[in-house]
Amino acid sequence: MDIERRSGCPINLTMEVLGDRWSLIIIRDIMFGNRRHFRELLNRSDEGIASNILAARLKRLVSLGLVTKLDDPTHSQKAIYSLTEPAIQLVPMIAVIGAWGRRHLPVSEDLSIRAELLETGGSALWDDFMNDLRNIHIADPIGGANGSVTSPVLIGLTNAFLDVRAKMERKE
Repeated sequence: MDIERRSGCPINLTMEVLGDRWSLIIIRDIMFGNRRHFRELLNRSDEGIASNILAARLKRLVSLGLVTKLDDPTHSQKAIYSLTEPAIQLVPMIAVIGAWGRRHLPVSEDLSIRAELLETGGSALWDDFMNDLRNIHIADPIGGANGSVTSPVLIGLTNAFLDVRAKMERKE
């Protein structure tokens, strides 16, 4: 890992790895959206990341050991991005950040439902989700990317998001 070390403080070092504007968003999209290809990450980003920024951040996340990049066996020009164990272990931190955001910021109902479920599910749900992520990102990254290996927790979180989004669209 090539990290700028201003000090040995674990909070500072973590911020050196994750503290830019995009790294956690990319990890979030891989983790919760199962967006495993560059184009999926680029075109389905709610925040509208630029292609050059996405490419640079993915390269950095790979070099830092948070994401792996494998050739996609179904397409010679595509790569599959998968989370590593250190990235999977960010689930509790991401859950806490989401809970904080729900309490203190003007979030949307649809984009905050997963944070709400992770907060109420607590560490038991986090552990189940991390185990699911290990299956779809580490044990079988190809199957995780093509959908033949799934995550029951991720399916539940995604269905909750889709339900809330559908209710919001009916109100419009």
